Amino acid sequence: MLALFNQTALECSKLITERYSTSFTLGIKTLDKKYHLPIYAIYGFVRYADEIVDTFHDFDKQALLDRFRADTYLAIEEGISLNPVLHSFQLVVRQYNIERALIDAFLRSMEMDLQRSDYDEAGYSDYIYGSAEVVGLMCLRVFCEGDAAEYDRLREPARKLGSAFQKVNFLRDIKSDYQERGRTYFPGVDFTDFTRDAKALIEDDIQRDFDDAYQGILALPRGAKMGVHLAYTYYLKLFCKIKNLPASRIQQERVRVPDPQKFALLAQTMLRYRLNLL
Repeated sequence: MLALFNQTALECSKLITERYSTSFTLGIKTLDKKYHLPIYAIYGFVRYADEIVDTFHDFDKQALLDRFRADTYLAIEEGISLNPVLHSFQLVVRQYNIERALIDAFLRSMEMDLQRSDYDEAGYSDYIYGSAEVVGLMCLRVFCEGDAAEYDRLREPARKLGSAFQKVNFLRDIKSDYQERGRTYFPGVDFTDFTRDAKALIEDDIQRDFDDAYQGILALPRGAKMGVHLAYTYYLKLFCKIKNLPASRIQQERVRVPDPQKFALLAQTMLRYRLNLL
């Protein structure tokens, strides 16, 4: 019956992913089936931690995050949790040898959202590493299935891809982050006078991350390549839309890629994959 408990917990994380992110769900479904539940488990874990700091405004967020951290490590240590999100996550952590240092860095970044509202260069780098790059590295542990040499070879491109995704999120979410939560992630940027030049400097940095990540995507195991490439293509499309808008516009609305365009990107990616163009 333990197998049924494990499967049920993993499927809870799948449901969370489906409810919270159409884009990531599409990406995961284009991975080899063996990766589906492990990646859902990682997403469920990071999604719920993020909910603590961004959504639960009527509760003691620090206490909730402290409890979530303690429960996470206890689940990993004991190999079980009655919280299905943490149980599914610990299964993946233990199976794929995901380092505690990655989990520590992620939870530290979540705590930074409770304690800080702006960042210098060092804090910005630390936050991006913990909130995004390490999530990519957790997924890479799954994709490499214990091949340490392959993981080491793909580690830096995976970090760059996570960095690019997070920085695009920052640009997309300026309205909610700055106006609603009072957060300014980009160091030295004044959103009361967000100029075209300031926006262009951020975009140049993001483009370098995308460029550095691309060759790593092409070198991924075949079962992971199409799904990661789809996520890359989706974020690149979102990034292009943001680049084509004035700085004032992205402060007023959350830019998104409509669902029909997402499905078109999916079809294009699947075709290129089947023609061995990826």
